Amino acid sequence: MLTIALCLAGALLLWFLQGQQSSIRRNGKRLPRPPGTLPFAGNGIWFLQPRHKLLNWFVQCERQTGFDTFEISVPSLPPAIVINDPTNVEHVLKNNDIFIKGSFFRARSWDLFGNGIINADGELWKIQRKAGLRFFSNANLKQLIDEILPPILADTNRTLYDAVENKSVIDLQAILLELTTRLMGNMAYDMDMPSSLSFSKSFDFASGKIGERFQNPFWKLSELLFGSSLRNAVFEVKQFGTLIVAAAVSRRATSAAAATAKETADPLKNNLINALLDHIDDHTVVADAAMNYLSAGRDTTAQSMTWTFYLLMRHPESCQTIIDESKKILEGGNRGLSLNFEDVQASVLPHTAAIFNEALRLYPPVPVEMKECTASSIFPDGTWVPKGAVVLWVTWALGRSHKIWGNNADEFRPERWLEVDGSGKATNVKNVSAYEWPVFNGGPRSCLGKRMAELLAVYVIADLTWRYEFEEISEKHLSNGQSLGERQSQNSLTLPMEGGLPCCVHLRKK
Repeated sequence: MLTIALCLAGALLLWFLQGQQSSIRRNGKRLPRPPGTLPFAGNGIWFLQPRHKLLNWFVQCERQTGFDTFEISVPSLPPAIVINDPTNVEHVLKNNDIFIKGSFFRARSWDLFGNGIINADGELWKIQRKAGLRFFSNANLKQLIDEILPPILADTNRTLYDAVENKSVIDLQAILLELTTRLMGNMAYDMDMPSSLSFSKSFDFASGKIGERFQNPFWKLSELLFGSSLRNAVFEVKQFGTLIVAAAVSRRATSAAAATAKETADPLKNNLINALLDHIDDHTVVADAAMNYLSAGRDTTAQSMTWTFYLLMRHPESCQTIIDESKKILEGGNRGLSLNFEDVQASVLPHTAAIFNEALRLYPPVPVEMKECTASSIFPDGTWVPKGAVVLWVTWALGRSHKIWGNNADEFRPERWLEVDGSGKATNVKNVSAYEWPVFNGGPRSCLGKRMAELLAVYVIADLTWRYEFEEISEKHLSNGQSLGERQSQNSLTLPMEGGLPCCVHLRKK
């Protein structure tokens, strides 16, 4: 027994030392380590903290190191660096063949995302991206805004009006997730897909648990003992993906004779599921791709709008800015705001677009990104990394960088995004480098849904702000008299608000 115990202890020590043994160098020297680095454990203690504390630690690291690349060591994590310099971020994002998702990421995310675009590299990634490019065409986006969104948003407005009448507390995050889930279901998969479906709750649960794998070095042991709920959730998500594909295949088969008529009648004849089926023969891969795009389309957009409305509740003067800007497209009647594809361009509603961008800067929907090196590489700052090393950049910290955004980086200042003419009138939003603000990634892997998210958010933010006042739940509404304070994100692969966004809703007085 003693021999076995010593062997196990030795194996555990070697495992802990994995991240300490690094050949990463800059000018022949090891990179600096962040504050709080411990012998053996390295920075592992921070990765065991709730994610919002980990994100704030990365902010403090960036404040101390600036653009200087530093090395982190975490038990079970390969040698890793954290980059903050936009030129280094550009180096990674433009060299898509060298810096890939890799085995470290896939080993943790495989159960949920499989062969989908979030996990994919190489040819499989190119095929899925080609299908996505076809789907996110300008013509499809116009139909989304002008035809598909209005009736779904009308249902959202009915829900909010009922809350006004009943003086009930709502969870605005849940309401926005319902909107984006139904929108993605209708436009991408030709299905009405309310977020109340059990698959949606299973997906949210699985996403949170998969996110924890990136922080917990003991995740395999934990899930071996306590992972049945995750396995059940993943099984339900996979079943739903198979159902989406089966329904699409059935529709394609039964409508072949009337294809021309159907294509004319369909609001989005080139929907995403058809684009995927046209490019991919393996229906299992199609199901994975469908669920990947669903996650990217519904979760990140709903969460970004949630954080935007949260900030608007804290900064009511920005609500008035949206209302004043919306008046120029008012069409009769006290509540006659009527928007279309042309109206929701940033050049038409620049203040509203700037408010959304500022929310994305402070609360990026994917707060941490990582890539794995397929070959050794030298960064622009001289940092050399070997094959198999992991590169991280923390969008959460970059959005709060004083070097990029100035000393007021922690403040909500939508005006920082505005382009103004000679008279001081806002005419558009500034085009900020994707490598300074990589919330939508950049280079070959730039987010396909960027424009959809921007158009949808401007439409929904303008419409709901015009109609309603949202009041954040405060201590006077809580039975225990406790103030909510600043809202935090929950553990996840994306950035959902912990506990949702409970608030009261009132009709806005005109």
